Amino acid sequence: MIIKKLEGKERFDAYKLFVYCFHRRVDNIESERQKCEAETCEDWGAFSDDNKLMARIINNHYDFYVDGKPVKTGGIGAVATYPEYRETGAIREIFYEILKEAYRNGEVLSSLYPFNHKFYRKFGYEVVPFINEYKMHPGALKDYHSLPSEEKCEVYRWQPGENIKDFMDIYNQFSPTFNLSAVRTESMMLEHLKIEKEFIDRKFSYVFKHNGKPVSYLIFKDEFSPEAAILKVEECAWTSRIGFNAILNFLSRFTADYGSIVLPLPMGIDLLKIISAPNAYEIEKRTCQHFMVRIMNAVKLFEVLKKPSDCDFTIKITDEIIKENNIALHVMADKVEVINDETNDCKFDLEANIRPLGQLAVGCLSIDEALLRSDVKINGKEELLRRIFINKKLFISESF
Repeated sequence: MIIKKLEGKERFDAYKLFVYCFHRRVDNIESERQKCEAETCEDWGAFSDDNKLMARIINNHYDFYVDGKPVKTGGIGAVATYPEYRETGAIREIFYEILKEAYRNGEVLSSLYPFNHKFYRKFGYEVVPFINEYKMHPGALKDYHSLPSEEKCEVYRWQPGENIKDFMDIYNQFSPTFNLSAVRTESMMLEHLKIEKEFIDRKFSYVFKHNGKPVSYLIFKDEFSPEAAILKVEECAWTSRIGFNAILNFLSRFTADYGSIVLPLPMGIDLLKIISAPNAYEIEKRTCQHFMVRIMNAVKLFEVLKKPSDCDFTIKITDEIIKENNIALHVMADKVEVINDETNDCKFDLEANIRPLGQLAVGCLSIDEALLRSDVKINGKEELLRRIFINKKLFISESF
């Protein structure tokens, strides 16, 4: 088996593998050839001894916010294997090469959308519940139908080709306050706003302004249902309470158009705790856990994490794949030092595998939850660790 980065024609072969495995329908696949061969993304493949493509993985490159600071993050996608080559270890071998190179290239985190959690735990990833999804009839928002005059906003529907500055301004205020949100360029924002065929795609984007200043935006699609159409919010962001309420006010206007609204909100913003609703029991809540994260460089991550001024603890980390993460650290408020652990005489304040440590670091796992796992052990300074590893707001902003 040969593992290598793909170039030229190999990228088109990988695209055909993607189409095959992900049940895509393409009218003229040859029309994609030139675009595929010109791609520059980090695309990896496993080849058989007779040089046939067996499997592929793409490692997309992002900067994700962690405690308000951008860190280099990989986004694993397009994981696919032809059926005849499954259970050969092809994906495993590609992963080993990707993870080693990602560490060398300075990635601090890696992330993915799993088809199966257990499969990706073998590579050091662990689940991150990242949004709560709320389903309701528009009537559940009727208390927001009339806002105080001083809070009313102007509503603008965005059209393709128009300026996206308002969206960028809102996003750039909103996203750094959430862990795992991406630093977004204008081209990335345009991908979220993109409409191929407006009244076929049924995708609409709105900006809300208060006294002329953009305070929130809403991107949604609708879905036909024999019973009643469904309004599905793809993304929303806000800069203030007025902006958030403007979104709810707007959604409340659709009582005659949709049988239900599906509204995803970032983890840490619980609609049921803040909403004024005639009957909140009618609002369904579902926690989405189709995202996983992995620490790529533990030292760099601890350097970035926000820590109290009295931070001073030791940690022993285990990582089955990236040997550089099998280390002991002395973590202080202003620096992180590697400890010589050869004698094994040290008793560390915290011992953790790389999987739950990723959850603790990004803020989706509490100390109480971590202690219920078999791969986390606290030997000292528990009160301090509780102040360091706290629940944090999460917003997964990109798909890959």
